[in-house]
Amino acid sequence: MQFAVSDQSTLGVEWELALVDPISRQLTPRAQEVLQALKEEAPDLLEPSRHRAHITGEFLSNTLEIVTGVCRTVEEACQQLAQARDQLLAVTDRLGLAFFSAGTHPFSLALEQTVVDKERYQRVLDRSQFWGRRQIIYGVHVHAGISSRDKALPTLNGLTNYYPHLLALSASSPFWEGEDTGFASQRAQLFQQLPTSGLPFVFEDWEVYQDYLQDLLATGVIDDPSENRWDIRPVPAYGTVEMRAFDGIPSLQDLSALVALTQCLVEDFSRQLEAGQRIVPLQPWHHQENKWRAARYGLEAEVILDRSNRERPLTEDVLDLLNRLEPLARHLGCAGELAGVEAICQQGPSYQRQRRIAAQAGGDLRAVVDDLVAQGRSSL
Repeated sequence: MQFAVSDQSTLGVEWELALVDPISRQLTPRAQEVLQALKEEAPDLLEPSRHRAHITGEFLSNTLEIVTGVCRTVEEACQQLAQARDQLLAVTDRLGLAFFSAGTHPFSLALEQTVVDKERYQRVLDRSQFWGRRQIIYGVHVHAGISSRDKALPTLNGLTNYYPHLLALSASSPFWEGEDTGFASQRAQLFQQLPTSGLPFVFEDWEVYQDYLQDLLATGVIDDPSENRWDIRPVPAYGTVEMRAFDGIPSLQDLSALVALTQCLVEDFSRQLEAGQRIVPLQPWHHQENKWRAARYGLEAEVILDRSNRERPLTEDVLDLLNRLEPLARHLGCAGELAGVEAICQQGPSYQRQRRIAAQAGGDLRAVVDDLVAQGRSSL
């Protein structure tokens, strides 16, 4: 399998947005209407480009996605997202629509939502049945360039070690169909029910990974390698590793912080590998437990650190990680954005904010939607 040439630690970001009716605050299946308006008013915004962001549809009829081009810095990626977001706002405001990004909608019902009538989406729905009809979820995906195929799987393993940190910081789905689930990220629990979703297996040999993909293709589990939907995965066609652990992130400010953290981790792993070091993955059962703890408790979780079963409060480990990565962030030009991770720790991730707003509103989850929409409109 060919692994595309890619500059180390370059970035591509995908930001999923949920369309809502600003009166009822319910999800609304009007993505195609928005895309048609964009086709008439800003057709360039629908065309993929390496140099700017574009907007596309997604699995659900209520979902749009802003996708950047190939970016060298976090600032460039987030400016592209902001520019496309502003153009989208001009259209949705005129159409009487609003949008937000979070892991789930707080109260809309899953079975009332419609899936886009495309063969690959309908195939997912047919195969996954009960769980496929409940994938009313939204996320952020970050591609990071990998300069050599030999770095791809070790980088994936390293990112999986930090999966709970990334999930907890982005967790934004405490509510589901009007109920507080008790989880920081209900999205993470839902998405892993799909075939080939969830945590990646640990591979240290590219040929063995290729054999794994070939087995999936030969047995009809997938029809294309892109259908292997791990939470973190290599993408040979782009020459990247794709971080898919994040819930939808409401604000561009928080998004920029988590993109910076991802870029710094990937660059750190690259330098370790170039220095001849080995990135040691945790045991698979540790990865599973860490994911569950982060989804359940968010930043209040205790994380398993190593194969010796040492544990530590997740927030403490995040703050120490930031201190270690700060010099690297200055080199990459994202020190300011990385500092935003500490602000998330201090102010609380989205799942905490949503619960506070719901409590202040006497349990009225429409107030949560209003706040998510306002965050999506805010500037960097």
